[in-house]
Amino acid sequence: MLRLTELKLPLGHSPEALPAAVCERLGIAPEDLLSIAIARRSNDARKKSAILMVYSVDVAVADEAGVLRRLAGVAHVQPAPDTDYRFVTLASPTHKGPRPVVIGAGPCGLFAGLILAQMGFAPIILDRGKVVRERTKDTWGLWRRGVLNPESNVQFGEGGAGTFSDGKLYSQIKDPRHLGRKVLTELVKAGAPPEILIEAHPHIGTFRLVTVVESLRQTIEALGGEYRFETRVDDFEIGPDRRLKGLHLSNGDFLQADHVVLAVGHSARDTFERLHARGVHMEAKPFSLGVRIEHPQSWIDKARFGPCAGHPDLGAAAYSLSHHCGNGRTVYSFCMCPGGTVVAATSEAGRVVTNGMSQYSRNERNANAGLVVGIEPQRDYPGHPLAGVELQRRWESLAYVAGGSSYAAPGQTVRDFLAGRPSTELGAVIPSYRPGVHLTDLAQCLPDFVTEALREALPAFGRQIPRYDDPDALLTGVETRTSSPVRITRGKSLQSLNTTGLYPAGEGAGYAGGILSAAVDGVKIAEALALSLSEDAVQRPFTAGA
Repeated sequence: MLRLTELKLPLGHSPEALPAAVCERLGIAPEDLLSIAIARRSNDARKKSAILMVYSVDVAVADEAGVLRRLAGVAHVQPAPDTDYRFVTLASPTHKGPRPVVIGAGPCGLFAGLILAQMGFAPIILDRGKVVRERTKDTWGLWRRGVLNPESNVQFGEGGAGTFSDGKLYSQIKDPRHLGRKVLTELVKAGAPPEILIEAHPHIGTFRLVTVVESLRQTIEALGGEYRFETRVDDFEIGPDRRLKGLHLSNGDFLQADHVVLAVGHSARDTFERLHARGVHMEAKPFSLGVRIEHPQSWIDKARFGPCAGHPDLGAAAYSLSHHCGNGRTVYSFCMCPGGTVVAATSEAGRVVTNGMSQYSRNERNANAGLVVGIEPQRDYPGHPLAGVELQRRWESLAYVAGGSSYAAPGQTVRDFLAGRPSTELGAVIPSYRPGVHLTDLAQCLPDFVTEALREALPAFGRQIPRYDDPDALLTGVETRTSSPVRITRGKSLQSLNTTGLYPAGEGAGYAGGILSAAVDGVKIAEALALSLSEDAVQRPFTAGA
């Protein structure tokens, strides 16, 4: 097979145009093109009046070796990469000892559990929350009635925080072994749209993620894995030699375990505190803090696609923005959700947190994105590994009060935010956040440097995307859970730097950001753990990134 990249065709081209472009690129007759499969599809909208579709394709041709010789050195023609996944080891039938345990059933824990199960290690998967459909009911309880279940919400439960998001499945991680392809393939097997295998910016959406997560659970269980929901890990038994011995569970049980994947997500603050108390090495990590901004999706479509807005091959437009401010801070868009909603994402009583969510159709009225400011331990929360957690809690608590102490989100129009006055009425943008938005002055629940940076960045973004800083655009706060505020450090074996048998993983441990990168990290962690359990681990050494 050959991989051809950067094939560009006009928007709305005929089906015959793509094979014709392949033949032209390769200089072959149509009858010599044996098969063609799209590997990647994106669009180039830099010229809004002439938007192009951009393809990478894998093709079989009659004389592949001859074509490669003739086109040696030609850009964008090369052998197709081998993206098949191969297990690093398989469980031995004679293996004895405690089963591996995965803490957390989010994207990282889910794929760590899946890979372990596929290799024959029959993992036990613990999650403090509920199965995904029951968890969905509890989440709606906050959104519709203002009732929070601290153990079952946007952050905690089967599927993790990614279940109530846009379901984005792309990242900027280096992936030489094509582990992301393994993740996407398993998601498609579990019911995700096949298009995620070829789209440059694939997504699933919340409702479809629910059924995908359920299907993956059924696969893991069929392979011998075991789930235990509503089971929080309250403590870790660590021997004097710093080896993990087992887990104390919220139901009073003690679970013997010496190989544990820690995939708890970025909001497991009580778990971070217990790990720190047990001497597990961790450090404060940078994260970001800010607000959500909402515009009508039609404004964003027109700004990005011009006269082509609404074309079915383009869908709802997205954006990515960044601005370096005079106060030394950087403001950037985060977790942009085309055609989505702003959602209540707190996991602790008396605090307000915003996030964004989209369905697969992305057909809701508004577009939303986090507008956040990067912060760092040395400058903003020095002195303790958990200082970032306390900083998050402070501004979430102030947002709760500013929103009326009812889980409503504090909101403000861009007009009033830039003028430095409280909002008293909405403009053209209708807020999507539930249980509701309380108009106020967001400056009272944001650090001064964040407010200053956002006020500088909004007009700058308006020069890049027309109407981005429209006076009627709506801001809601606060966005604090952009990533984990801690890193639970690990060594080359991917175990904790100072606790043998504990494998910090995913976003909560500070090693991923988003669904795909978390899932890929789960695959890597599962491989490292499996090799440490396998009888041939000495013969087949493993190092991170291999």
